[in-house]
Amino acid sequence: MAKTKAKAKDKGGKKAKKAKAAKKDGKAKKIAKAKVKAAVKKVKAVATKAMQAAEPVSLLAPKAGFPSLPAISGVEFAAVAAGVRYPGRTDVMLAKLAPGTAIAGAFTRSATRSDPVRVCEANLAAKTAARSGAAIIVNSGNANAFTGAAGEQAVKAVSDAVATAVKVPATRVFPASTGVIGEPLPHDRITAVIGDLAKGLSTGGIEQAARAIMTTDTFPKGASAEVEIDGEVVKIAGIAKGSGMVAPDMATMLVYLFTDAKVGPVPLQRMVTRATNETFNCITVDGDTSTSDTLIMAATGKSKAPEIRDVRTRQGRAFYDALHGVMLDLAHQVVRDGEGATKFVEVAVTGAATDGDARKVAFAIANSPLVKTAIAGEDPNWGRIVMAVGKSGAKADRDLLTVRLGDVLVAEKGMVAPDYTEKDGAKHMKGEEVRIGVDLGLGPATATVWTCDLTNRYIEINADYRS
Repeated sequence: MAKTKAKAKDKGGKKAKKAKAAKKDGKAKKIAKAKVKAAVKKVKAVATKAMQAAEPVSLLAPKAGFPSLPAISGVEFAAVAAGVRYPGRTDVMLAKLAPGTAIAGAFTRSATRSDPVRVCEANLAAKTAARSGAAIIVNSGNANAFTGAAGEQAVKAVSDAVATAVKVPATRVFPASTGVIGEPLPHDRITAVIGDLAKGLSTGGIEQAARAIMTTDTFPKGASAEVEIDGEVVKIAGIAKGSGMVAPDMATMLVYLFTDAKVGPVPLQRMVTRATNETFNCITVDGDTSTSDTLIMAATGKSKAPEIRDVRTRQGRAFYDALHGVMLDLAHQVVRDGEGATKFVEVAVTGAATDGDARKVAFAIANSPLVKTAIAGEDPNWGRIVMAVGKSGAKADRDLLTVRLGDVLVAEKGMVAPDYTEKDGAKHMKGEEVRIGVDLGLGPATATVWTCDLTNRYIEINADYRS
């Protein structure tokens, strides 16, 4: 009996030891598995960053690369790597503007716009005398948006440091930040390099400035124009960034335009507002409006051409046309660098009852994921275009509607066109540039907007954006 009890005890002890060992082993396996998982995650993160670092330039990028932009008298640039988000990446730019420079701007209408946007709006409204000069300071990597009181303090610290370094009032410093939303801006990294930026200012630094403001962009964006006014040459140069979160108003981007023309703040603002509505407010990549959109235009007045007082004058029209061309070029470059884009798409709507209806239809088509993915797949699925017209909220009549892909008539009179073939539609879709034409047959109003296709790469970029 005693032996039986001892045996049972011994057996129970062995079982307990085995259970303990199994538990220990299971815990060890769990730890090992977690370590492997962490290691894999780390490798993936490194691979992702390496892939992003080696991100190929967009297929739709200008073949000639960054253009040779003219130096604008009264404007100097500098750019440095401050490590705002990524070590070693050029991510802060400074532009110093000569005394007498007139400033105009356009900004996002987002209800959650960033503190830099609010400061720019307030500074423009303050109308501080132009005789003191001005400055633009921009960082990439962090949007300084939705960061509470810390965001306000960060903008003030950076603006004050710039004001001291280049000797202008803080109300003549126009800040901007672009990048991740909701993370406090490490502004000390920016203020630490303000002195270096001020020392490095030069008239030839505009390309580096264009590179410093990039986020997911695959190429820096620049454009310029020269126009003769009463025998004197006026120069315009502009840079922009934008790739994703692009939709009116204004589109996710930063845009900086510089001219040596003599233009007062009031006519300059009128021209900027009008041209913005016809260019940057007519593009979309994904239908998402940014918190940080900022467009600033500076007119130094250093040209010998006469002052432009009104866009309705001969000189005013000539200048406006040149400015419009630069802005449209930059707007198109933003679309051509749309995240993952392989197709540049123009949507032209005619025959609408009102201008508002024309824009509604154009943007309904341009923002439709179904239309954009069909374009990516080179599928002439025109039924999706008809669907987008119908959902737009604009006045439309099935039997008056016509749809074209390029020059190919696809649908009319409420059905597919008699001579249309899929082969003809597909041929147009295979090009790098796709044109969708819709005539509503209801009135004189028109609208043209520009977009890009929606590919797997767009999802990859945005899924890994904060990695």
